Amino acid sequence: MKILLLEPFFTGSHQQWAQGYQKHSAHHAEILSLPGRHWKWRMHGGAVTLADIFLEKYTHIKFDLIFATDMLDLNTFLALTRKYTSQIPTAIYFHENQLTYPWSPTDQDVKKGRDNHYAFINYTSALTADALFFNSNYHQQSFLNELPDFLNQFPDFKNLENIDLIKNKSRVLHLGMDLKRFDDFVKIKKEQEPILLWNHRWEYDKNPDLFFKTLFRLKKEAIPFKIIVVGESYKKSPPIFQKAKEILKDQIIHFGYAESWEKYAQLLSQADILPVSSNQDFFGGSVVEAMYCDCFPILPNRLAYPEHIPTSLHATHLYSTTDDFFIKIKNTIANWSEIKTVKTYQNFVAQYDWSNLATDYDNALEKICQH
Repeated sequence: MKILLLEPFFTGSHQQWAQGYQKHSAHHAEILSLPGRHWKWRMHGGAVTLADIFLEKYTHIKFDLIFATDMLDLNTFLALTRKYTSQIPTAIYFHENQLTYPWSPTDQDVKKGRDNHYAFINYTSALTADALFFNSNYHQQSFLNELPDFLNQFPDFKNLENIDLIKNKSRVLHLGMDLKRFDDFVKIKKEQEPILLWNHRWEYDKNPDLFFKTLFRLKKEAIPFKIIVVGESYKKSPPIFQKAKEILKDQIIHFGYAESWEKYAQLLSQADILPVSSNQDFFGGSVVEAMYCDCFPILPNRLAYPEHIPTSLHATHLYSTTDDFFIKIKNTIANWSEIKTVKTYQNFVAQYDWSNLATDYDNALEKICQH
C-alpha cells in the first residue's frame, strides 16, 4: 500500500510517531508535513497549504490511503484536492483533541470563553474520515463522552445521531514509540539518594505546582533525594520552575533542556523514581519513556496512566489524592534499597515499541482499504 501521511504539526512526539511508522511499516508511507509551530493556525490554515503542496508535487502518485492527524482540517484538504482524492479512503490518528484538552490560564481564548473552532474541526474531521484511531482507551472514551455536551451547546440542528457514527468507526491504536533505542543506555548509579525525575513539557497542564510543592515538603522533612528536571520550556513557563531551581539547588543534578537525545536518554537512565502530577495526558509518552528506562512510576489514578500499569500493581503505583502522592513518594524513598532490586517496569511498556505495534497499524489500515 501507498499511504499519504498528513501532519501539519511536524515536531516532537508527532514527528517521532510519523517517522517511526514510516520506518517500521511494511507499507510505503509518504509524509507531507508543515513545521510544528502556531498550532491554532495549523488547524485553520494547514489544510490549505498542504493541499497546495499536494497539488504541486504529489498528483502523479496513486495513494491507497490518506492518514491524517488530529491537527488537520480533513474536510478542507479533501475539498481542495477532490479531483485526485475523492475515491481514496481516509483515517485520522488522534494524538490529542480540542474538546477535552485543558487550556493554559495564560491563553487569550480562555479569557473570552473557550473557542469552539478547534474542537469543531476535530468533530467534522471525525465525521468525514472512514476510520478514527486514538492513542489510548482513555482518550477514545473522553472524546466520545464529551461529544453530547459539545453538540448540545449549539442552538439547533445538533445532529446528536452523529455521535454513534463516530463511535462505530473508532478504535484504539496505542502510540507507537521507538523505545528500543534506549537499550544502549544502562543504569549508572552515582548518587546514594534516589533520584526523582521530571521529564515533561514545562506547562500548566503537567501540574508542576503539585510536583514541586511535594518535593519542597520532602526537603522540609529532611527526606533524602536528588532531582533531575528535564523538558522543553517556553516563554510563559509556570514560575514554579524558577522557584524550585532556588529551593532545591542542593538536590539538583540537572535542570533544563537536554541538548541532545543522547543526553536525554542518559538522564532518564540515571533517574530512579518518576512522580507524575499531570492534569492532562492523552497517552503519556514521556512517562512511558521513563518507565522503559526502569524508573519507578508514581502516577495519578486517572487519564491514560492506569493503562500503563498491570491491574495487580495499581495499588503500588497509582495515587488518588495530594496527600497520597506525598506518602507514596516518601515510602518509596524509605524503602528504596529493597525496591530497586526488583524493578521490572520496562516490561510494562515494551508493548508500545514499534517492533510490536507496526503490524497492528498495518493491519488496521489495510482493513480500511478493503471496505
